[in-house]
Amino acid sequence: MKAVQYREIGKGPEVVEIDTPEPEPGQIRLRVTAAGLCHSDWFVMDLPADQYIYGLPLTLGHEGAGVVDKLGDGVEGIEVGGAYAVYGPWGCGQCRACAEGRENYCTRAAELGIAPPGLGAPGAMAEYLIVDDARHLVPLGDLDPVQTVSLTDAGLTPYHAIKAAQQKLFPGSVAVVIGAGGLGHVGIQILRATTAATVIAVDLNEEKLALAAEVGAHHTVLAGPEAAEKIRELTGGAGAEAVFDFVGAQPTIDTARAVVAVDGYVSIVGIGGGLMPTGFFSTPFGVSVRAPYWGSRSELIEVLDLARSGAITVHTERFGIDDAVSAYEKLHAGTVRGRAVVTP
Repeated sequence: MKAVQYREIGKGPEVVEIDTPEPEPGQIRLRVTAAGLCHSDWFVMDLPADQYIYGLPLTLGHEGAGVVDKLGDGVEGIEVGGAYAVYGPWGCGQCRACAEGRENYCTRAAELGIAPPGLGAPGAMAEYLIVDDARHLVPLGDLDPVQTVSLTDAGLTPYHAIKAAQQKLFPGSVAVVIGAGGLGHVGIQILRATTAATVIAVDLNEEKLALAAEVGAHHTVLAGPEAAEKIRELTGGAGAEAVFDFVGAQPTIDTARAVVAVDGYVSIVGIGGGLMPTGFFSTPFGVSVRAPYWGSRSELIEVLDLARSGAITVHTERFGIDDAVSAYEKLHAGTVRGRAVVTP
């Protein structure tokens, strides 16, 4: 089968031919109908050799959807021919967090060698994908897999971050979304669908700001030295009750710290490598700073229900598997409008 793999440190992705995998007992094989590209793929591929821990070759793709093609022995409750989305942050299934469906915060995955697809385990950027357990599949129903697959991360991750800040998102509050790309443009829609907050979008790219306005941002602000002052003006000097940084680079984190209100909330979702010092003389009184990771299985079900209701949609650019390398190049250059999806 064809697969998109990272095979050599520093070389980027390649389209290769590999053996089609067979499901072992308890496993499910999907014929992949859609696989999403993510900036975190490039974060992984940009790591130096001494920090890279994901194994080589690595089949990419931690956002996956497909049709069940074959079942391993003992699998129950999963239908051959059924369409499913893949819940990506696989855990042990036994610890307290996993028992609550919060496998994104599994306390034993690392020690047991359990890794998400595309981030250690073979991912969805291939014609077939092995899913380790039936609990990691969520029925798609009548949802279009190409339009839906990115919600397994680009929808689930902002939903998890926003849900944790619900107490700050009361009527009259302000939410700032920094980065209006793949995750940010979905986060804006989630804020509009689930809260009464006024949404301010911030980005370096005018086209992405246009997309932000298109999907519901009340105000847009061009990132740069004057962004914080502009946001303060829009909030009457008080700042924002909640700030969601979907970039996580030092300049964006500095902006988040500059615009958060007293007793506010900062969620650093992006993995751009920046840091925010907190405490007296650093952040305003009462400010909470959180670095969330992915989301729970129940939250993924809720995200798909939002999509089913029409409350959120993902703007996608579609590529065949033979064009996956050029899709990754566009992603790296920041020229993808919304989310890139490969259809093997």
